[in-house]
Amino acid sequence: MPKNPRSPQLLQESSPFINNAEMDRGNKYEGKNMALFEEEMDSNPMVSSLLNKLANYTNLTQGVVEHEADEDTKRKEVKVPRMGTFIGVYLPCLQNILGVILFLRLTWIVGTAGVLESFIIVFMCCACTMLTAISMSAIATNGVVPAGGSYYMISRSLGPEFGGAVGLCFYLGTTFAGAMYILGTIEILLTYISPSAAIFKAEDGGEETEAMLNNMRVYGTCIIILMAVVVFVGVKYVNKLALVFLACVILSIIAIYAGVIKTAFDPPDFPICLLGNRTLSKRSFDVCAKFTESNNETKTTTLWRLFCNSSLHNATCDDYFSLNNVTEIQGIPGIMSGVLIGKSENNLWSAYSEKGSIVEKKNQPSVSGSEDVKIGGRPYVFTDIMTYFTMLVGIYFPSVTGIMAGSNRSGDLKDAQKSIPTGTILAISTTSFIYLSCIVLFGACIEGVILRDKFGEAVNGNLVVGTLAWPSPWVIVIGSFFSTCGAGLQSLTGAPRLLQAIARDGIVPFIQVFGHGKANGEPTWALLLTAGICEIGILIASLDSVAPILSMFFLMCYMFVNLACAVQTLLRTPNWRPRFKYYHWTLSFLGMSLCLALMFICSWYYALVAMLIAGCIYKYIEYRGAEKEWGDGIRGLSLNAARYALLRVEDGPPHTKNWRPQLLVLLNLDCEQLVKHPRLLSFTSQLKAGKGLTIVGSVLQGTYLDKCTETQKAEEVCKRCITNSCITQFWRNFIL
Repeated sequence: MPKNPRSPQLLQESSPFINNAEMDRGNKYEGKNMALFEEEMDSNPMVSSLLNKLANYTNLTQGVVEHEADEDTKRKEVKVPRMGTFIGVYLPCLQNILGVILFLRLTWIVGTAGVLESFIIVFMCCACTMLTAISMSAIATNGVVPAGGSYYMISRSLGPEFGGAVGLCFYLGTTFAGAMYILGTIEILLTYISPSAAIFKAEDGGEETEAMLNNMRVYGTCIIILMAVVVFVGVKYVNKLALVFLACVILSIIAIYAGVIKTAFDPPDFPICLLGNRTLSKRSFDVCAKFTESNNETKTTTLWRLFCNSSLHNATCDDYFSLNNVTEIQGIPGIMSGVLIGKSENNLWSAYSEKGSIVEKKNQPSVSGSEDVKIGGRPYVFTDIMTYFTMLVGIYFPSVTGIMAGSNRSGDLKDAQKSIPTGTILAISTTSFIYLSCIVLFGACIEGVILRDKFGEAVNGNLVVGTLAWPSPWVIVIGSFFSTCGAGLQSLTGAPRLLQAIARDGIVPFIQVFGHGKANGEPTWALLLTAGICEIGILIASLDSVAPILSMFFLMCYMFVNLACAVQTLLRTPNWRPRFKYYHWTLSFLGMSLCLALMFICSWYYALVAMLIAGCIYKYIEYRGAEKEWGDGIRGLSLNAARYALLRVEDGPPHTKNWRPQLLVLLNLDCEQLVKHPRLLSFTSQLKAGKGLTIVGSVLQGTYLDKCTETQKAEEVCKRCITNSCITQFWRNFIL
């Protein structure tokens, strides 16, 4: 029978990331066309088919799917539409990576660290995720990838102990990510959309931070309850809005690039008011001047009354206010202005500062005053936290997480071995380009004092990245609000299912209760625990404080993914044969080292706490005795170490200093399979004084099939006697 050149199998195996040397070169392009995402189409691509896929797009995981064959037979067959690379992996990864940090903190990071150091921060984080994606691609192309996603791949590669520890760290990272998204949603709401909605008001200028934190806690708790109810009622409502949240992210990115292009010939009008070299907050006044002319009469302004004890010309004023002039400059001078590499001031270099310091314009003329009057109540723009390089790394890293969104949906993919590597690496490449280009463009278009103004106080309380967007700042504000809200919903939807999968594996006994749920499989108890842990992040109430926490858990998860690949390759495990062309164990080792380095760069004490949590879970699983056996790499490492040690032992007689007694003990059993002379084991223990090894055995007469029950009973009795005698031994039972 002639071979069909348009066989679906041939088309499925064609991928630039998978070795296809054995493929027929003559049929490689036969039957193909110029469709960009051909794997989304069943046959010839049609616009209606792609639109139908987009209409049914969802960013949720496929749910909890057991991996044991005997349990699979008990489950009903559910027809799920199989997705390709673009819909199933690329878009979910894109949506999860681009988020709250890009809209709320990236401009501030650029202004504080400078373009050069910001570029280093982003490059390190993106390199970490790219190396991890290569390791994930190797795991995905090593045989069949069943449903279960990232947790399944990690646990089955590293064993139940590491699998449980890393799985729970991944769960905690996803849960705290939900808290970070919710805090970002509230910050956008109360700072940029409706500041009047704040419940707690600051009576004094120094109490603004505390009032904002209390508002975060109250609103965050309400939003968590609301989101938990939505997830409990049904994830289909979250599913319906997935495409809306994705559209918000894409439109916001387009608006930023459109705004950058517009600044080249028509920069937006966002004036900044400076007193000397100090940036002033425009929330308290409207006219940037000390005096105004009205009806040939000079009058003092609101700004005058903020620095002086009266509106009269002879009033006593702040010393710095009297000695310096009030000037106004453009906050968005445009990409052709030269603010990136200007001679007087540029955004290339860092401008770290202490907490509570004033945001100042470098190289701006200024006369220092006596500062007898406390500056806390003046309308300056202050820094709310102390800034330094390592702290910015911890705040930024959550913006590159989300690379496992595609692998978490492995059960829904048409061809997981092709889609996971291609979609994940393309998504990381796209987002890395967006982040790196935004750093350069922000530094080239926006004035440095505006970049360092975290909450946009100098531009009338506008979102800083929104001032650059076209056609309106509200495009970014509304888009970022809905995208962060959607990301929070997806975290509260995905984290309980991850915990349910870990609980149903049975490797961590104390969380088995969270494996139960509603009749349809929804993880009710896991959802309650997730909401409770998420509330802890809300009570912290600071996005800048929560971000390093989830960075630790995600970095630990990524570190063990790289470790799994490196260990399997170095041990030459027989079933480890990844087909990913660009994988090499040195890349996994480099990724593991980079993850570990970033953990301690972000926060050394958070890194130690995260490792302590993972270590405690590991020892707990080991102590309770994990019943699962997955043929993991750690057990293979032990076998290789034992083999290496045995081969190192010399064949000749050992030296006297190295001699250890090696004893063979044959136990005699009675008719009830009990040891007749148990003191023989005690005598053996005294002979070797706790050193060396002992081989203990017993002999039963008969065939194994007839003596199976007696053999098991004899084994239990003998092992119990050996344990009581404190002997290091190998037990063998012989049947003759």
